[in-house]
Amino acid sequence: MRYLEIAGKKPLCGELTIQGPKNAALPVLAACLLGDGPCVIENCPQIQDVEDTLALLRLLGCKTSRSGHIVSVDASGVEHFSIFGAEAERIRSSVLFLGALLGRMGEAALPYPGGCAIGSRPIDLHLAAMEKLGVRFSKRSESGIYANGSQMRGACIHLPQPSVGATENTVLAAVLAEGETVIGNAALEPETEELCRFLNLRGADIRREPDGRIRISGKKVLRPVRYRLDADRIVAGSYLLAGAACGGSIHFHNLPLSQLSALLAVLSRMGVTVTEDGVMRATGRRLAGGNVTTAPYPGFPTDLQSPLMAAFCLAQGTGQICETMFENRFRTAAELRKMGADITIEGNCALVKGNAVLYGADVCAPDLRGGAALVTAALAASGRSRIQGYGYIARGYENICRDFQGLGAEIRLVDDEDKRVW
Repeated sequence: MRYLEIAGKKPLCGELTIQGPKNAALPVLAACLLGDGPCVIENCPQIQDVEDTLALLRLLGCKTSRSGHIVSVDASGVEHFSIFGAEAERIRSSVLFLGALLGRMGEAALPYPGGCAIGSRPIDLHLAAMEKLGVRFSKRSESGIYANGSQMRGACIHLPQPSVGATENTVLAAVLAEGETVIGNAALEPETEELCRFLNLRGADIRREPDGRIRISGKKVLRPVRYRLDADRIVAGSYLLAGAACGGSIHFHNLPLSQLSALLAVLSRMGVTVTEDGVMRATGRRLAGGNVTTAPYPGFPTDLQSPLMAAFCLAQGTGQICETMFENRFRTAAELRKMGADITIEGNCALVKGNAVLYGADVCAPDLRGGAALVTAALAASGRSRIQGYGYIARGYENICRDFQGLGAEIRLVDDEDKRVW
């Protein structure tokens, strides 16, 4: 078991480059299945979820390679449609192989996806959308599903809610299907837009309508391409909130400001400034950011709710966070209380009293973003903290020790024998 050891109470100062986006890299890699020839993906983050996705692609018959942040996937040799395995069960994004395999192979077999235990995330919306396209499901059990897409055709689909996963899965299935598909109430997240840009570069015909619908005209063949991913807005938001909690000045490179409007509004209320050229300053008195409610993009991201909770602990006044998307997102609160936080949970809202005197403690990351929140709290706390559950953090943050060490933080990754890893 590996864990993080952090000595806090230091301002964060320096420069930091934001990594490539986890939540865009995974669907783009799945989309590499939809055609022969090598697709080269630049700025692909070196994180566990990407490595698991590449392992699944190899299981299906793809050739993959990585050189630093450049990944190549050649799906010319794909001959399987089943992805049962530990990697598929470990990551939530494995469900995107449903649409990609139906589009490429006409059938798919896969387990129900894993990922962080942040709440109920059924894939009913995915399956219902596939059925609208003519997909037939059988052999469905608690362990997995089998889908036959030999009769797939374009269709009009209206999602009950703007699910990112269901939108992306439908796009992946429909892009090679005969006819036209229209997805109503489609997700607006930047990662969904990035998937559509990648597919259009390959020769797909995908258009976002003014009313938010996605219109897809099916194509027969997609070509190989070279594509560069944007920056990870959630990683960027996590580090901005860490800076807000600890104070200091950070110059961010590759900061996706246009995707962070909801967070920037909260930071502004807290007295934190972020300039257009990516410089964040949190050097004065920081106030609690009032009431924040998570919502689909362009609202406040649910993935930043836990890091925001940690930042609110250090601000002056009281902040309230209401979670509308996942019922278990507040599990981080119990770990923050071990560090001295004053957080009360009432239904789907967390009341965070600021001016907390945080102190080092032994805590455990409950999930990916909760782990980032605990790192933020530990960096701002007095004394030393030990954070177990590093595996969660590694799923989405390329090298959180390197990044914070570059800002002057005292943080290291150790194993059970207290041998330094970074």
